[in-house]
Amino acid sequence: VPIGARVKVTDTGHQLLVDDEGKVTVEDSIRVMHPTSVEGVDDMIRLGDLNEAGLLRNLLVRHRQGIIYTYTGSVLVAVNPYQELPLYTADQVRRYHGRRLGELPPHVFAIADTCYFNMSRHNRDQCCIISGESGAGKTESTKLVLQFLAAVSGQHSWIEQQILEANPILEAFGNAKTIRNDNSSRFGKYVEIFFNKDGVIEGARLEQYLLEKSRVCHQAMEERNYHIFYCMLTGMTTEQKKNLCLGDASEFNYLKRGDCIVCDGRDDAKDYTRIRTALKILTFTETHCWEILKLLAALLHLGNVSFEASILDNMESSDVSSSDHFTIAAKLLEVQPASLGVSLTYRSFMTNRERVSKPLSSEQAADCRDAFVKAIYGKLFIWIVGRINSVIHKTPTNGPKYVRNSIGLLDIFGFENFASNSFEQLCINFANEQLQQFFVRHVFKLEQEEYTKEDIVWKNITFNDNTQTLDLLVGKPLNVLALIDEESHFPKGTDVTMLNKMNQVHAKCNIYIPSKNTHDMEFGIRHFAGVVYYDSRGFLEKNRDTLSSDIIKLIDTTTNKLLRQIFETHTQAGTFSTDGRKQVSTLSGQFRQSLDSLMKALSICQPHFIRCFKPNDNKKSMCFDRDLCIRQLRYSGMIDTIRIRKLGYPIRHTFKQFLQRYRVLLKTTVCDPKTVRHYYLEYDDDDDDDKDDRDNDICYFVKKRRAAVVVQKHWRGYKDKNQYRKLQRGFQRLQSTIRGRLSRLHYLKELAAAVTLQSQVRGYLARKSYKSKREAVTVLQAHTRGMLARKTTNKMRTDLQRRLEEVLSQSQQAAAEPEPVSEQEMVETMFEFLPHKVSVGGREGPAPEGFEVMLTTNVVQVPVPVLARTEPSPAPAPVPVELPVVEYDDEDEEFSFIKFSALHFQGSATHSHITQRLRQPLLHHEDEGDTLVSQHQASVSLRGIQSKDGIFLPLSHMQHYKLGGSNPEYILIGEGRTLDRPISDLEKLHIIVGYALSRRDIRDEIYCQIIKQLVNNKNQKSSLRGWVLLSICLGIFPPTELLIQYLESFLRRGPSSYCPYCAERLRRIVANGERGELPCWIELQAVKTKKPTQVSVALMDGLSVSLPVDSACTSAEVCQALAKKVNIKDTYGFSLYIGFYEKVWSLGSGGKHVMDAISQCEQEVRRKGEEEQHASWRLYFRKELFTPWHDSSIDAVSTDLIYRQVIRGLKSGEYHSEKEDDFVQLAAMYYYVTFGSTNSVESAKKVVGECITTELIETKSQGKWIQLVTAAHTQVLSTDSVKGDVVDYARQKWPIFFSKFYEVTQMSGPPLSKSNFIVAINWNGISFQDEKEKKLLELPYPEVTGVNKSSLATLRGQFILQSVEAGEMADLIQWYLEGLRERSVYAVALQDINRQDDPTFLSYKRGDMLVILKDGEYSPDRGWIKGTNERTGNTGAVSTDTVLVLPTLDKPSDTTLNVFWLYYSQDSKVTLVISLVSLRQPGKEGGRGAQARGREKLWAASKEPIKQPLLKSLFSKRLLLSLAFPSPILKYMGDYPIKQVRQPIELTDQIFGAATQHVPLQDEVYCQIMRQMTSNNSRMSVDYGWQLLWLCTGLFPPSQILLKYTQRFLESRPREPLAGSKAHCSEFGRQWEKLFEVTSTSRIRDLVRNIAYKLILASADGYSLFMKTPNKVVSLHDQNYFFDSLRETTDQPKKTKRAREAKKGATMPYLVIFMRKLWFNVTPGRDLTADLTFHFPQELPKYLRGYHKCTKEEMTSLAGLLFRVKVDTDRSQFVMIPRMLKELVPADEMKTMSPEDWKKHIIASYNKQAGITLDEAKVAFLKGICHWPTFGCAFFEVKQTSEPSYPSIIQIAISKQGVNFINPKTKEFLVMHPFNRITNWSSGSTYFHITIGNLVKGNTLLCETSLGYKMDDLLSSYVNMYEMQRQAVRPRNNSMFPT
Repeated sequence: VPIGARVKVTDTGHQLLVDDEGKVTVEDSIRVMHPTSVEGVDDMIRLGDLNEAGLLRNLLVRHRQGIIYTYTGSVLVAVNPYQELPLYTADQVRRYHGRRLGELPPHVFAIADTCYFNMSRHNRDQCCIISGESGAGKTESTKLVLQFLAAVSGQHSWIEQQILEANPILEAFGNAKTIRNDNSSRFGKYVEIFFNKDGVIEGARLEQYLLEKSRVCHQAMEERNYHIFYCMLTGMTTEQKKNLCLGDASEFNYLKRGDCIVCDGRDDAKDYTRIRTALKILTFTETHCWEILKLLAALLHLGNVSFEASILDNMESSDVSSSDHFTIAAKLLEVQPASLGVSLTYRSFMTNRERVSKPLSSEQAADCRDAFVKAIYGKLFIWIVGRINSVIHKTPTNGPKYVRNSIGLLDIFGFENFASNSFEQLCINFANEQLQQFFVRHVFKLEQEEYTKEDIVWKNITFNDNTQTLDLLVGKPLNVLALIDEESHFPKGTDVTMLNKMNQVHAKCNIYIPSKNTHDMEFGIRHFAGVVYYDSRGFLEKNRDTLSSDIIKLIDTTTNKLLRQIFETHTQAGTFSTDGRKQVSTLSGQFRQSLDSLMKALSICQPHFIRCFKPNDNKKSMCFDRDLCIRQLRYSGMIDTIRIRKLGYPIRHTFKQFLQRYRVLLKTTVCDPKTVRHYYLEYDDDDDDDKDDRDNDICYFVKKRRAAVVVQKHWRGYKDKNQYRKLQRGFQRLQSTIRGRLSRLHYLKELAAAVTLQSQVRGYLARKSYKSKREAVTVLQAHTRGMLARKTTNKMRTDLQRRLEEVLSQSQQAAAEPEPVSEQEMVETMFEFLPHKVSVGGREGPAPEGFEVMLTTNVVQVPVPVLARTEPSPAPAPVPVELPVVEYDDEDEEFSFIKFSALHFQGSATHSHITQRLRQPLLHHEDEGDTLVSQHQASVSLRGIQSKDGIFLPLSHMQHYKLGGSNPEYILIGEGRTLDRPISDLEKLHIIVGYALSRRDIRDEIYCQIIKQLVNNKNQKSSLRGWVLLSICLGIFPPTELLIQYLESFLRRGPSSYCPYCAERLRRIVANGERGELPCWIELQAVKTKKPTQVSVALMDGLSVSLPVDSACTSAEVCQALAKKVNIKDTYGFSLYIGFYEKVWSLGSGGKHVMDAISQCEQEVRRKGEEEQHASWRLYFRKELFTPWHDSSIDAVSTDLIYRQVIRGLKSGEYHSEKEDDFVQLAAMYYYVTFGSTNSVESAKKVVGECITTELIETKSQGKWIQLVTAAHTQVLSTDSVKGDVVDYARQKWPIFFSKFYEVTQMSGPPLSKSNFIVAINWNGISFQDEKEKKLLELPYPEVTGVNKSSLATLRGQFILQSVEAGEMADLIQWYLEGLRERSVYAVALQDINRQDDPTFLSYKRGDMLVILKDGEYSPDRGWIKGTNERTGNTGAVSTDTVLVLPTLDKPSDTTLNVFWLYYSQDSKVTLVISLVSLRQPGKEGGRGAQARGREKLWAASKEPIKQPLLKSLFSKRLLLSLAFPSPILKYMGDYPIKQVRQPIELTDQIFGAATQHVPLQDEVYCQIMRQMTSNNSRMSVDYGWQLLWLCTGLFPPSQILLKYTQRFLESRPREPLAGSKAHCSEFGRQWEKLFEVTSTSRIRDLVRNIAYKLILASADGYSLFMKTPNKVVSLHDQNYFFDSLRETTDQPKKTKRAREAKKGATMPYLVIFMRKLWFNVTPGRDLTADLTFHFPQELPKYLRGYHKCTKEEMTSLAGLLFRVKVDTDRSQFVMIPRMLKELVPADEMKTMSPEDWKKHIIASYNKQAGITLDEAKVAFLKGICHWPTFGCAFFEVKQTSEPSYPSIIQIAISKQGVNFINPKTKEFLVMHPFNRITNWSSGSTYFHITIGNLVKGNTLLCETSLGYKMDDLLSSYVNMYEMQRQAVRPRNNSMFPT
């Protein structure tokens, strides 16, 4: 081949030729080189010298320049540089991504990006065929393409990393060093990478072809075995090697036969670490790895096993030589050594009748051993590939219609031609022939066939076609491979017979080269790359690839799980049989089958070619072997490729694409491909006479082309003008901004000057005003001094009188001097009217009739007060005390009494104590009576507080004041007798309290007067009496809302002895409401001791419980305390009763005050003329009401109490009956409970005495009663629920005795005999009775239709009733009705429903009885229940709007149903009349009328799903018809029943899922939602409809046709709220939540900016939203929609659970957090809001956890700042510093000094920083740490095993500079990697993987951590940020017409 040369002129003027190799030559035949060949070109199509010399020189020039890639059209030529080049960094990946082929210099990334772009754009599978000789760099090119695809996928997902990590494993087990390549692939692989519709990698699949198994046992000189053996021996630990009995590689025969153990340029130990990392990433467990190592070690030991030849029965035999290797191999294979030895030295085979064993010679035994080893290694390799595929290849779960694209990468063994070539080389070269034919077919054959098909004038190019070679190998009937297979099937076939057959058949073929003679075992084949001679020895043995049956039996006996697993499928199939009776597939047959499937896969893909060349055979860099390279150029067909690419048509479009691209050249506007094609076909079929017209058309086309150029020119000019205008507008905006800023600065200067001028003027005016005022004051002082002089003269005249006044004043002060007396003594004096010893309340006097039996029972004390807060135990012996004077002068307090007095007091009244009587009330009163009462109250309060002998002075008596609030006018001053007799102290108190109870408006007046007299009152006795009065009032009535907060503030500043006591009484009276009666005696006792009063409550079982009560205690609290004390679970219906003499009445279990009832008893005693303390009242706890669904078995304690109540009621006559059998049955059951089943006369007599009343015994003899009871006792069933039977019997027989009674007056309604009567409410219904217990009317609950405070609606009419307790009565009835309806299973149909066509619904007529089935199939909350029609027996869904659930537990009678029918039939008539008047006439029923009605109401809501879509356009799309049915919409809105409870998101997925994928369905969804919201009477359904419409408008818009109708629909409903959703966003620093408006179209980026704007941050850059779930905290991508991210995050955990568990789970809780994510441009002090809100709270935890490295001085300084942040200026907290160290000092540095030393240093630092505020301290803290290299880093502690020089536990710190590896113990930086050196990273569930450096030989680090997703996201965010900055300045391609 001609060589390039340069002409040089010597000093003597002679011309010399210096060729490219530096040699000086003299050639006569020379020609000038084309300019393109001088410096070389990127694309060899552009070469001027289109010949071999030009191509070779172009490659040579570029190789010397270090440029290894060159284009040949779209084919990439890659020359192996044999050195590392900086071409494969992450920057290069980003540079070539998204660029067109040829836009940048040639690169393998450009081909990879072309594959990715074509796949994404055209949705067509791609393949990249990488071919070349062994050592040309095919494997590295494959890895680079794979890494590029993983990088541009952009997800950094774990599946991507797993795909990449498959390469190290496959290279370790399938690659080896050869004489031509240090990392030669000894197998072929096809990697198919799968992408989803978004171009993201979601899996891959590996196919392996023809592993060279013979290399395990034999290697050529200077070659090695597979890498894994050497890596294993150098990388394993000593202990592991000891367990496997391994040593150095030189000790094993299989590793030293090539006399090459070490490979230069490879670090086997480091590679072993990389392999173990890859295995871990691909989920190989430690057990798997150890089992693999065991098999590999066993193979090595088997290689060292030798055999000794011997003679047995005149036959050659062999025995295993004794060695440890054999025993170790058997142990590792887990087989018996004897069995292993027999299997290796004997071979058994089947004869006609039996199996015969034949001994093997030593050579045959060695071959059998090698076959066993090769089989194990081959199956192990296949198992590893299958294991990898199971991890990286997942079957799509989206259904069979799910389509995904793929890119295939073929890395198969290159063409091989060694000195000795065997069967493997024949198969390898055959595969290369197939690939060459594929290349030829696509580049040459298909290209020229297309030109011929299109009738293009084209001269066919001659090219090297290897069809004949393929015919020789596989094409002809008796081809080479077929002959090899055929001979392999013959038992007596040998390599010699095979060779003879091939020579005989193919001797005349010019491709086949037969052997030279009969003794020569070689034959040759002319391949496309040259002639290759093959040594036929061993062909048949390798092709058969079989094991003996003895080896298979041995494998069946092993206990090694992995060994059995890798041979499992083959042993079961019996493919290893060698008895000759069963043919097996040969190796060549399997390989041909795999290769055929590969070629089929490639044929359906769009191919891309990479031709790898090697510049020399010595693997030297910068060495170019011209002979070797020209040979590769020739057989690769590069010259022919360049010619056809240069002469051909590189751009091809389909007719449709061509038409769309050049439609502007048409004469018509019609752009239908069929019409245009037909037009031009007719045009082409015209006669020859139309040639002129054609010529005219050609001219016309040329003109059009020129016109197109003009259009392009003007278009480019227009674009440039627009670009210029944009740039100009940008400069104008910049200028306006700068001018605005300058103007603003000028304005601020003028403003400051104006402020200075104003201050000077104001100062002048102030001084002038002050001077004039001073002169006026001087004149005033002169007149005042004269007046004072005159007053002095007058005082001298009255000197004697003044002296007398002084003496009187001194005597008064001496009288007011407080005597040393204790507070207890003062209280005792004040309450001397009380008895000295008061017993527990509720146990005095006789009990009412029927309750005497409970007098002898014991009292159970409650140790801990339940209802009221107790005060501390009484003080010891009385000592003289002095109450502090309440100087209430704190005006700064928000609710100061001083402020209240200033705002609300009349006249000149102040807030402090006075000694004179008030002339007017303190507060303004509208009512004149309130004013008079207030003045009288002031007199009583003032004199009462100042009295020495008692609490109050007797101003009037209360003879006219009656219980329950008499006419307050009787109490006014001036009426009745006053000061005529002394009255009791209790009556004195009743005056004030009586005023407060009768007149609400003077309560604040009373409290204000008391507080006023307590403020600054220096008289101890008077002050104490005031506090006592205040505490009593606080237990009776509360203040109004106006005063309550001021009163609470006053109480907090009161004396410690009364402040908490009064505050608690105020809280209790406010909580439980005001009292209705005057205070009683026991209340005064409680005030005296300041403790709760103990009262005794009697239970029905004879027990009494002592409980603490206070003034505000209610019956509900007492009942709750009792139930808790005696452990009652079923508390409903138990009430508190009070007994007084012969009367007992119920206090209920509600809000009635217990003290009011006691006060009524005391006032009744007083009315009789007795003392109040002698009132004989008692409290009882009884059952008052039953529920209709009462179950006695639920609570045994309550059942026992009711049972005893019933028995006592029988004896006392409380429960009476007209039938004596009732008494007998109850007495018999009592008999059984008391004495069991034993009968005796004494027992029966006792039972009769305890159950039967005396009157009944006297009426009928006692003996007769005993006889009846005994007879009934024998019939009592032996059950455990006899007490419950007693209770149920009494409940059923006497419902009236367990009722709640209310006195009512009927105002209107159905006529009754009386208008005033009693309403009895019980479990059975409502009864109207007169005072003689005569029933006026009885109403069961099914007849009650409604109730409120004033009316009772029934089927018999509406009763208007008036009662004092109307509210309580209505609530009780409503509660019964709701409870019965909730438990009822009976309903009545209110209208006719006919749904015969839909079996889901139940059909019924109005008035039908329906039985409700409560099986949970439908949700009543959604308006649907399941019911059975009793008339028809059918079952189905029932709408709750069409039925009435009856409030009953029993089936209603026919009479009740008839009443219902009459009532609702009248109601329906009225409704029908209204509908006929209001609505238009509907369509007729049935026939065509029904069709008309369907068309008429197609726009209106319906509970019946439509059968067809609403839009006509969907009828032509059959595939979408099944997706358009509205059932999910009806189910979501509650208009269609749902059989099981479903999450709303499941229904929205069904509604919107198909519409988001199919655009024609979107308008259908809009129409169906708006239809269901039209004329829909259900408010709940309409609300759900608005939710759907709101979601719909956020997902996709309606079409232009439907848009205006949708707008009108929304405008017609202006009152409906379509507000945006509110998202909770928690700010990280201050931990408060705030609401921000989020619509369905809100992106994360917009929300972040909105939040930053609301928080007044300087910039939103670097901030992000995070979503916190129960599992983790994830960052939300700023480009995503908020709700998309929300759903993706909250749905992710559901994918990991089983489906049945996911349905049960509720919506996942989440919290949205806003905080800084990227720490760049962060300067403390520049943005104060960001520093205080985000920077300080985020950096402080990192500092305290000890992530930063800092000095002792820095720590003490920062600790001082943090201490100031904690305590501000409170120096009293210095003593707490040792306890606060964990909040001030890094955790790992706390022990460097003692707590006291830390305290000393922190205090010193704190004092140095005096004078700064809390905010300034926080900013100073940030400024102190911002210069550290770890400031702003995110820290992650991980475990690593990849890098032995690093500790096992390291810290990874990610910051704006890059990724830092830190030693956590020393905090020293191990290394720092900037982002541009980080090539790839990915994260799994428990791992994080990062690659540093280039894509060829980058350093990898595998970390074990559960926070890998955070590291992944943070790295991606920083890299994307820098990439966006880089793209902002990257030039763009502005070409109008892309090529």
